[in-house]
Order: sequence, then C-alpha cells, then structure tokens
Amino acid sequence: MAAAGDLEGVGAREGDLHLLGYGFHDTGMPGRLLYRRGPASARAHHLHVVQARYLLTRNQLLRDYLRGHPDDAARYGALKKRLAALDDNGDDYTRAKTELIQELTDKARAERGLPPAPVREE
Repeated sequence: MAAAGDLEGVGAREGDLHLLGYGFHDTGMPGRLLYRRGPASARAHHLHVVQARYLLTRNQLLRDYLRGHPDDAARYGALKKRLAALDDNGDDYTRAKTELIQELTDKARAERGLPPAPVREE
C-alpha cells in the first residue's frame, strides 16, 4: 500500500506504472486507486494507493490492531486466502472482506476510545 496527497498526480504517472507491468483496476471506491501486476490467473502484485489522510487513520489503525491481536490476524489472513482462491474478481474479493474489516476496525477504534466509522464508501 502506498499513500499520496493527491491521487490525480498518481493517475498522471500511470504510464510509469504501466512500464513496470501494472495495470489500473477500478475498484469503485473513492479515495483509492488499485494497480495489479501479473496475469489474471496468477496476480503477482497489487498496489493500493490511497489518500494519505486515510492511510494514517483507517489502514494503519487496522494494521496496528492486527499486529497486537494474532487470532484476529489469523481470521483475516484465512479469509483473504479463501477469497483469493475463489476467483479473480477483485471487486468481489474486496467487498467480501468488508464485513470482517469493519468488525476489526471497529474493535481497533474502540481500543483507542474512537467511535465506529465506515470502512467502505460507495
């Protein structure tokens, strides 16, 4: 995952990413860009680019929570592996993770005395 202050600037450099083998994939999520590398049958890399203000809140909050809660990290990892084995529809994969990500992010926020907040914006 990478962060940028301005996603339009990242979009302007898509040609450079293409030279590295990355292709843009529309997730339908505002404030997030997704680039994938490798054939659909065996994706080698995913590069998520989010606005820096979201990375520092939502994504790092979840990351830090998972580091301190190995059982929840194992649940999340198992879900990702199961979903990745089903098919290559990135949109379905992302949507299928949302419920668990919401649950875990709510726990992470509660530990810090923060109210719940939606993790996915349509």
